Amino acid sequence: MSILDYFLFLAVLSIWGILVVNVVLTIAGYVNYLQKVRRPEPQLPVKVPFVSIMVPAHNEGIVIVKTLQSLLNFDYPKDRYEIIIINDNSAELLREVQSLYPHRNLKVINTDKTNGGKGKSNALNIGLKQARGSLISIYDADNTPQRTALRYLVAELMSDQRLAAVIGKFRTRNKNASILTRFINIETLSFQWMAQAGREKLFKLCTIPGTNYVIRRDILEKIGGWDVKALAEDTEISFRVYRMGYRIRFQPLAVTWEQEPQTLDVWFHQRTRWVKGNIYVILKNARLLFTKTGRPIRFDLLYFLSIYFLLMTSLILSDSMFVLSVAGIAHSDLVGFSNILWLMAIITFVISTFVTITTEKGEMTIANLMIR
Repeated sequence: MSILDYFLFLAVLSIWGILVVNVVLTIAGYVNYLQKVRRPEPQLPVKVPFVSIMVPAHNEGIVIVKTLQSLLNFDYPKDRYEIIIINDNSAELLREVQSLYPHRNLKVINTDKTNGGKGKSNALNIGLKQARGSLISIYDADNTPQRTALRYLVAELMSDQRLAAVIGKFRTRNKNASILTRFINIETLSFQWMAQAGREKLFKLCTIPGTNYVIRRDILEKIGGWDVKALAEDTEISFRVYRMGYRIRFQPLAVTWEQEPQTLDVWFHQRTRWVKGNIYVILKNARLLFTKTGRPIRFDLLYFLSIYFLLMTSLILSDSMFVLSVAGIAHSDLVGFSNILWLMAIITFVISTFVTITTEKGEMTIANLMIR
C-alpha cells in the first residue's frame, strides 16, 4: 500500500467509525422514544413556581407579535409567569402588543448603544438581572410554542432536584416553504431523536438547544450566567451545568415551532455561526478531556471533536483522493473499495435517519422518503 492508500484507509475508517456511533445513538434514541411515549404526563407541583420567560429580539418586528401571542396563551397559571423581551429595534410592534395585554406580566427591556448589540448571551444576562422567577425559560423570537409547552417543561424539572434544566422539542414551522426547509425539518427530527435522545439514554447527556427550555435560576447565578464570548451559548452553558454535577433532561411533549431559513444564503450564515460557536466551546473545554473535572462531558467533547475536526478532515481527504484518481493525477488501489464503503455508508445513514422520522405523526410520507 502506498502512503496515499494509508491516508484514504484512515479517512474511510474515521467516517465509518462516526457513522457507527450515530447508528448506535439512533437505536438508543428510538428506545428512549418508545419509553417516553409510555410514561404518564408530568404534573405540576401543588406550589407552582414563578417562571420568567426571556425572549431576546433583534430586528424581529415581523415575527415577534405571533411569538408573544403564543407565550401569552400558555396554559400555565397566568399569575405564575412573566414575559421579558430584551428588545433591539422592534419597539413599535411590541408597544402594540403591550397595549393589547396591559394586565399581563409583560416587560420590554430596550437596549441601547452602551449595553446592546453584543449578542444573545449578553441580552440574556441583561434580562436575568430584571427577572423575578425562580425558574428561567428561554424562547427565540421566531418561535410559536404549543400551549402546553411551558407546563410540561416546568413539571418535568420540578420532578427531580438533580435536574438543572429541561429541554423541549422544536419543529419546523415553515417546513413546506422550500426544498431547503423540508431538509431542515427532517434534520431537526433526526437530531432530536438520533443525537439528543440517544445521548440521554446512553450517557445521561443532553445539550440545551437555545430555545424552548427551562433552567433553575440559582444554578444560572452560580455559574455566572451566559458566556458573552460564546456564539453557541446553549452548548457552552450545558457543559458548565454538567461539570457542576447536575443533569439536563429531554421532554418531547414540550413542543415549539420555529421559523427556519428558506434561502441558502441565510442557512449558510446560520450554520457558519453554529460551527464557530461550537468550535469555541470545544477549544474552551478541550483541556478537560482526560481530567476528572471533565468526566461528565467527556463523551460530548469527543463527539464534537470527531464531528467538527476528524469527520471534516476525513471527508475532504476522501473526496480529494476520489477527484485526483478520476483526473489521473494520483492512483490508489483502495478507491474502488472506498466507493463501495461510501455507498454502504449513505444507505446506512438514510435508513437510520428515516427510522427517526417514524417518531412523528405525519412525517412518514413519500415526499420525505424521496428527500432522504
